[in-house]
Amino acid sequence: MGSDRVRSCCLKRNVIIYDGDCEFCRRQVDRIHKKDRAGRFELLPKQHPDLLRRLPQLSGADLSQGLRLVTPAGRVYVGADAVHQIARELPGWRLLAWVYCVPGLRQLLRAGYASVATHRQSLSRNCPTDTCAAPPPRQRTASHDGHAA
Repeated sequence: MGSDRVRSCCLKRNVIIYDGDCEFCRRQVDRIHKKDRAGRFELLPKQHPDLLRRLPQLSGADLSQGLRLVTPAGRVYVGADAVHQIARELPGWRLLAWVYCVPGLRQLLRAGYASVATHRQSLSRNCPTDTCAAPPPRQRTASHDGHAA
């Protein structure tokens, strides 16, 4: 996680890379967009056809592992680290940025982010693929004493 530095030639503002096929991800990015009254962030789905031409530093990265933030200076933040950098810029989210700096919480927040990223499709209300479908409820069966199990 953390960040990698590769100079980006043409970025004027931070770019948030997210999964445009994930309804949960789109909802979270929409929340960021609504808070970003100053226009600090450009939102770009990982499925955008010009993504790697615009951001060659993402070439070879597994973009399914979480949100990316690419800064005009060329730094790339991943997952919870990206959320931390975004929170530092948004009004009302600065407390989250501060909490991220509390000793021990960064690792906890990274683990929590990784879990959410892994299960994000199941957190979607409307999923464009069947990968989000909730498993069917367990069938109730009669136990040996006649009560439903």
